[in-house]
Amino acid sequence: MIEITNPKLWNLGEIESKVSARRFEGKVAIVTASTQGIGFAIAECLALEGASVVISSRKQENVDEAVEKLKAKGIQALGVVCHVSNAQQRKNLINRTVEQYGKLDVFVSNAAVNPFKIPLLQTEESVLDKPWETNVKSSVLLLQDAAPYLQKGSLVLFISSLAGFQPLPTMAVYGVTKTALLGLTKALAAEMAPNVRVNCVAPSFMPTRPVLLHTLGTVDEIAAAAAAAFLASDDASYITGETLIIAGGTSSRL
Repeated sequence: MIEITNPKLWNLGEIESKVSARRFEGKVAIVTASTQGIGFAIAECLALEGASVVISSRKQENVDEAVEKLKAKGIQALGVVCHVSNAQQRKNLINRTVEQYGKLDVFVSNAAVNPFKIPLLQTEESVLDKPWETNVKSSVLLLQDAAPYLQKGSLVLFISSLAGFQPLPTMAVYGVTKTALLGLTKALAAEMAPNVRVNCVAPSFMPTRPVLLHTLGTVDEIAAAAAAAFLASDDASYITGETLIIAGGTSSRL
């Protein structure tokens, strides 16, 4: 297991040298929007513990760059272009994964967009549609494609946000879609039980906001603290329908 002694020093470089558990040996994981940020950190963390990971994003160059970064660390990954609002590309992501690895064990839905900072009551319909399409609807449609390949012991993980608990006035549309993921987690956990677990991670969204732990959350901390990896692993085999908040103690009540 990973021993964390100082949260201010968490980074994937340290974790790479400390990982002794291989909780995902022989398992296959898809992480959407995983060429940078939280998605990339989660994919790397899963891979360091033995998973075969599938990297995806909208642009081929971003996918290629992310795969090369992983290869530089001795991690082999499959890269697939996938705009989650494109039905054909969603199906291709799942099909390529199964063709390459023969199965699917972990599905992480991370893709999201945040519209311009406009007050909710001044937001045009077209701007309202895009975050719902990407952040919520596409998550459901991707899972519909993936569900036939998930098996007993599989895990679905949604990446929400602290904004889902405390939407800012200028990020209200984004925040409300992230709130929807909390409900989606509950609904699908019931629907997919008992074979498939469904959980959620809600990381902090304000890099300059003071928190109780007196250190700013980083994408590396999300993976290093094993938030996503813990919920995806068999260590969390009795946890489903839950959201794990990673926000340094920032208030997070709905």
